[in-house]
Amino acid sequence: MTYRVFIVDDHHMVIEGLRSLLGDEKEIELAGHATSVATCRAFLQRQLPDVILMDISLPDGNGMDLCREVRALYPSVFVIGLSTFSQQSFIHKMMEHGASGYLLKNATKEELLEAIRDVVKGKIYLSEEASQIMKKDNPPAVVLTRREQEVLALIAEGLTNNEMAQRLFVSTATIDTHRKNLLTKLDAKNTATLVRKAVQQELIQV
Repeated sequence: MTYRVFIVDDHHMVIEGLRSLLGDEKEIELAGHATSVATCRAFLQRQLPDVILMDISLPDGNGMDLCREVRALYPSVFVIGLSTFSQQSFIHKMMEHGASGYLLKNATKEELLEAIRDVVKGKIYLSEEASQIMKKDNPPAVVLTRREQEVLALIAEGLTNNEMAQRLFVSTATIDTHRKNLLTKLDAKNTATLVRKAVQQELIQV
């Protein structure tokens, strides 16, 4: 499978670095790059990539707002935050705005490739360093039953209700009840938000 990747960053050295890292990978097709919010919008009006590697700091806006806009207008496009900002607040806000992953710019090539593969499958990905940052002073605020923890882990893997029911040897109605309870406990309106909040509260590992 080939993944079309688009880069949004206003630093040409970063763009060239990413091109160098990903250019020889057979599973990656570099769709192009944008150096501003405006040029990103213009590109997306013409064609859609599978994944956008998006910086937070842009000359005519910020990646967090752009991420929210992209996810609203083009839900098939996955966004991975790629930034030098290592503060928990930036990571948290980027994920809240719809990003499926977050990497610091010192991430390894292996982390970058793993992130692209995971988000396309509907999973959430945090690089090792970003994951450690999110765990600091961020204890779980929600108590889940053992079965809810199992269902949550399977949701994060992207399984359907039928697949989860078969895996756990229960009915789909039971799975649906657990899913509804999880949405309520984490105050989430949909599955994507549920998984993001679960990661942020260290209820599941990524």
